[in-house]
Amino acid sequence: MSATYNFCAGPAMLPQPVMQKAQEELLDWNGQGVSVMEVSHRSKEFIALTQQAEADIRELMNIPSNYHVLFMHGGGRGQFAAVVNNLLGEQGKALYLVDGSWSSSAVDEAKKLAGDEQIDTLNIIEKTHGVSRVVLPELSELKQEYRYLHYCPNETVDGIEIFEEINSPWPIVADMSSNIMSREIDVSRYGLIYAGAQKNIGPSGLSIVIVRDDLLEYPQLPQASIMDYRLAVKHDSMFNTPPTFAWYLAAEVFKWLKVQGGVAEVAKTNARKAEMLYDFIDSCDFYENRVAKDNRSRMNVTFYLKDESLNEQFLAQAKAAGLVALKGHRSVGGMRASLYNAMPLTGVEALVSFMKDFANGNA
Repeated sequence: MSATYNFCAGPAMLPQPVMQKAQEELLDWNGQGVSVMEVSHRSKEFIALTQQAEADIRELMNIPSNYHVLFMHGGGRGQFAAVVNNLLGEQGKALYLVDGSWSSSAVDEAKKLAGDEQIDTLNIIEKTHGVSRVVLPELSELKQEYRYLHYCPNETVDGIEIFEEINSPWPIVADMSSNIMSREIDVSRYGLIYAGAQKNIGPSGLSIVIVRDDLLEYPQLPQASIMDYRLAVKHDSMFNTPPTFAWYLAAEVFKWLKVQGGVAEVAKTNARKAEMLYDFIDSCDFYENRVAKDNRSRMNVTFYLKDESLNEQFLAQAKAAGLVALKGHRSVGGMRASLYNAMPLTGVEALVSFMKDFANGNA
């Protein structure tokens, strides 16, 4: 049987060795005769797992000691609300940079909770001849005081990634759901990083929050206790029963990343994967990408067939060839190949080979 490569944007593929280990341990984890899903989250065995998971992500991302790492509920959308409720207070204002669908959704949630008067927005996308480009503003020229600046450095729907460092006079809050640990970053440049797990960390339902100490002194808005960062810190992310199986899988993914050589080595492979696919798209008149080269996402490669009447045929034949979940988001159409950490180079090679054959057969 030929290999199947899953290009889904999320929930995304997990590393095969992690899935195999989870399968082997499903009924007997850690020699206890029961599944990790069945043990108490307060047992010494599970607490040891969580402590190792935190140590590993701290090592992988070089997280400074004045930052807390929280394992929380609700995914990325849950953090849209949690950020506002934990950091904004009744009098604060925040600035949201908008570069695509997810940053727009974060704005909608923030305004629903805090109101229009507390949330300012800046659109940072310019389109020229159908090509999208990020144009970062000169933030030092803005005279407003903000509690934080929020942005999404990788937009999965639109295939846009911001590689430039943002120089902000206010703490930066970053939604890194789709590019966390895909390349090295300087965590100390951020006030708070959050990420839904279902791209590069584990299954959906879990979210990671990395928050600097001083932000926990900000005034809060009323909120559900399970989304309160301060309570999460106080109770080691166990104010109530956490998503234990997702936490276990995340811990295994962190171990796998360390075996690969860490984030720096994984980043090299990610760059090769993306470069291979983009180079082919650019060289073939049959396909096109609509993002400026400097802002093309390494994690989510969007592309379009010049003849879009062939879309369904392309998807059906790709699936038959073991290349699944290539349909673009319903809001933008086209195709999307998500190349998260777990996608091997061979998967991209198989996709390029298929795309070449499909183009030749339908020229």
